Amino acid sequence: MQTISFDFYATFVLMALVLLLGGFIIRRVHFLRFYNIPEAVVGGLIAASVFLIFRLVGDVEFKFDGGLKDPLMLAFFTSIGLMADFGSLKKGGKRLFVFLGVICVMLIIQNVAGISVAKLMGQDGLLGLLSGSITMSGGHGTGAAWAVEFSKAPYNFSGAMEVAMASATFGLVVGGIIGGPVAAYLIKKHALVSTQEKPTASVDSATSFEQADMERRITQNTFIESVSLIAICLFVGSGLAVWVKSFELSWTLPTFVYCLFCGVILRNVLGALNIHEVFDREVAMIGNVSLALFLAFSLMSINLLQLASLAVPILVILLVQSVIMIFYAIFVTFKFCGKDYDAAVLAAGHCGFGLGATPTAMVNMQAVCKNYGMSAIAFIIVPLCGAFFIDIVNAVVIQGFVALLGY
Repeated sequence: MQTISFDFYATFVLMALVLLLGGFIIRRVHFLRFYNIPEAVVGGLIAASVFLIFRLVGDVEFKFDGGLKDPLMLAFFTSIGLMADFGSLKKGGKRLFVFLGVICVMLIIQNVAGISVAKLMGQDGLLGLLSGSITMSGGHGTGAAWAVEFSKAPYNFSGAMEVAMASATFGLVVGGIIGGPVAAYLIKKHALVSTQEKPTASVDSATSFEQADMERRITQNTFIESVSLIAICLFVGSGLAVWVKSFELSWTLPTFVYCLFCGVILRNVLGALNIHEVFDREVAMIGNVSLALFLAFSLMSINLLQLASLAVPILVILLVQSVIMIFYAIFVTFKFCGKDYDAAVLAAGHCGFGLGATPTAMVNMQAVCKNYGMSAIAFIIVPLCGAFFIDIVNAVVIQGFVALLGY
């Protein structure tokens, strides 16, 4: 077999082209836009398909330089940590903590279900974990990060990246499909009515969490400050990971978890001491670009043949996860969050990021509110929980299940 190797610069160019291709296609396909499928997923899968054809027809294999992969992944999770402002918890009041507790329990259920179904089908428990909270509540970024870990020793799970990307993409689509019907069912069954006829100031301030404060400009100085914060977390976090591993403990956390927690600590310490206010929109932009490039590399280099052999077990697990999410949103999320109209909208949002991602949750809630009326509290709580708090809790939960699997 002939091997064609791409150096650092050629690989970087190819990653950028994958994103441009994905964006070009998404702008022209309504289905992809509606379900918030990332550019990297679309472009990356097309690239992987082309490379597979070359391999099958021309007996040609492509190798890529992975020098950027880990730094990009770590930068993304660091940005998540840097946006975790614990002071913002008070915006959601008591219901935010209830909702956070509800989604934390769901993380455990997703992993128990995934691992159980995988074991019943004679598959590795890691397959179920990758199709559990890693991708269902974590999305493509968390899925790709853990797939990188699971492909190494002591896990040595071949096809981890393929499973993670397939599961995360499935979750995005299904999460966008079930959210609206679940909320509509609850609203009609319980004759719920919104107390708000149109968006209020509180909703505008809530959505600014996702759409950031447009009055603060991104400048050279602010960009350097944000990059510096990320660099500090990468340095300290990766150093901590190496230091902890030197003790050869029976358990270990992936490097990106240390970087994430460094971001959380740095953000809140700087804020508490009034030293520096983290520019959320700028940090989010850096993190999103890092994630897009990381996913582009991860997807264009996957082996689709490995995915084919695991297609049936993955599909069964994901269908089970979807059914569980529907019943959980109706009988747990809705009930514990107040059994009112706001709770119904929260249930729709939970379906969105419980199977997909925060943007999917926002689209679900916007669709519900467009038809039945506004819910200010939902637009405060869901972004706060879905954008970063869920990732922090999920990292701990996943590590616990990895230990239970005997690694």
